[in-house]
Amino acid sequence: MGDDKKPAVLIVGGLGFIGRHLALYIHENNLASEVRLVDKALPQLAWLAPEFAEACSKDKFVQADAGREQHFPRIFDRANGEQFDYVINCGGETRHSQPDDVYEVRSCALTVSLGREVARRGIKAFVECSTAHVYKGGSTPRKEDDKLTPWHGLAKWKLKAGEELAKIQGLNCVVLRLPHVYGEYDPGYFAMGICMARVHLDLEKDLELLYTKDLKVNTLYVKDAASALWKAAEWRANKGPVGPDEKYRAFNVVDHGDTRQEHVAEALSEVFGLKCSFLGSLASQFAKMNLDDVVDDLNEVNLQTWAELLEKKQIARPGPISPFLERDVLRDQDMSIDGSLFESTTGWKPTRERFDASAVRDMVESYKRMGWWP
Repeated sequence: MGDDKKPAVLIVGGLGFIGRHLALYIHENNLASEVRLVDKALPQLAWLAPEFAEACSKDKFVQADAGREQHFPRIFDRANGEQFDYVINCGGETRHSQPDDVYEVRSCALTVSLGREVARRGIKAFVECSTAHVYKGGSTPRKEDDKLTPWHGLAKWKLKAGEELAKIQGLNCVVLRLPHVYGEYDPGYFAMGICMARVHLDLEKDLELLYTKDLKVNTLYVKDAASALWKAAEWRANKGPVGPDEKYRAFNVVDHGDTRQEHVAEALSEVFGLKCSFLGSLASQFAKMNLDDVVDDLNEVNLQTWAELLEKKQIARPGPISPFLERDVLRDQDMSIDGSLFESTTGWKPTRERFDASAVRDMVESYKRMGWWP
């Protein structure tokens, strides 16, 4: 297929964890005729690893705030006067425990503004990167039409954004609800757990995890998240314009491991030679009543030890990883979703079936390459 036949793609939040991996996936597989990455952050401040240099190069990058409509000409207008074929939104606020108005502006309003502009321009596919934390927790894997009870502020406003997208006439939209995404250079949930393991190794203490070994924390490898976003865009574009009665589509995307805390503990034990145990239900109930104090105490010890480790290794620029615990992610609720609808509808499959020790090793090695790891 000639380059001119390949789709032109706009990635909003293109320097984020998932956005940069999507750019790399498109680059490595030569999938697009043109790629534009939009981000508020500058590439030189985004902790980009060398393998992203070409995929996220300066000529593909536009610094802009996609939540501000006055930036839309810079974001959307192409030199040849044509429209982008796919717009994939990996942008929005990713930090936890932020005030409602931060999520409302940076996640919800940003998404809705983008959706309106995409519809106005008649673009073939708009893919919204969302979270599976919108479902009511439960050990039975949640399907797309199950009860929606967002876990925290971030999820609440992601869900609201999806509901608003559904109201936009003529928007060719698909929403992907993702579980905990992990992989090389991950600065998020699993980075925190891996950094905590490193701290406990130094303290020569067991790593005690809240709740039980059976608590579900479903996962998806970041390169599989990238391929799923691409597959969703292709699927949406190939269906043609949304009909008057057709609602936007939300899909769950998840690996096949049905990851539980036990799997995470086993992986950390194998890599760090560390004993991991679980506080269990009763002790966790007590901890839950005093969760703010428990989190504060843990953070005090973890961050102090982490700072000492960094100093010992003379790491002056430690990167975006740390053992800092967010109260919002400590929930005695199962994060468990059923991804079969997306797979049967689009033919997509994950390349990594489950989270395991090799995933942890790959992440630690990626941190070492960047000089972040003490």
